[in-house]
Amino acid sequence: MIQLMDKAVEWGLDGLHITGCDLETKDDQRLKEVKDAAEARGLYLEYNFSLDEEFDSRLTDSVEDGIRIAEKIGADLGKVSLDIRRPRPLYGSCFHPEVMKQLCAVHDEVKAALPMLEQTGIKLALENHTETFADEILWLIDKINHPLVGACVDTVNSMGVLENPETAVEKLAPYAFSNHFCDHKLDRDQFGIQFHGVALGDGDIDCFKTYKTIRQASPTDRITFEIEWDMGDDSLEVAREKELDACIRSIKYAREVLKIGM
Repeated sequence: MIQLMDKAVEWGLDGLHITGCDLETKDDQRLKEVKDAAEARGLYLEYNFSLDEEFDSRLTDSVEDGIRIAEKIGADLGKVSLDIRRPRPLYGSCFHPEVMKQLCAVHDEVKAALPMLEQTGIKLALENHTETFADEILWLIDKINHPLVGACVDTVNSMGVLENPETAVEKLAPYAFSNHFCDHKLDRDQFGIQFHGVALGDGDIDCFKTYKTIRQASPTDRITFEIEWDMGDDSLEVAREKELDACIRSIKYAREVLKIGM
């Protein structure tokens, strides 16, 4: 975590979003260490957590625990993935009754945490994660109806539910306290399509259009780029080097091509 912060300073970034994996442990001493390290380096933090992460339990927190951790590391925002379990067929499941039961449970959990948000001043951003349609996020925001509850718009995640990513960005940007600005490359073969995380500008997302939409419509002044790197057959060491290179190239693209922060 501290090494990541040092990289952020080296690269001239303003802040980071971090997860339970980055924290390593979630005890009070560790959370204070992270807060102090970020403050010493002049970095803002956002806390990125999930309600029921399927593949890595370290990412899972309840809404109240996520807010508590965000406060203790000095973050001003908690981003939460809803981890909806969808029925099939996938493409026809927006607002499916089984999905609505889960959305209602999320609604109740967030509503119960509103006093905690008000006490801490932390904003809660509901993400269009890889299993959630943009309209479902908008439904939750509308029903919760609180100024500290908004969206996190991810520029690639909607492909996970067969939703046009540009449509999702257009719908969610006006409510987005946060964003995960990513690019993915689509590879096609005779069996279908796979998408892979790549550096900004190397994939099939129209980064110009999505950045323009977020800049014009979103209430945030932050662009949070995210690299979802595939290890493939690489060793961990090689994969890390490639991921670091993708980060550097993403920053260069964001500054020199998209003119972010210039």
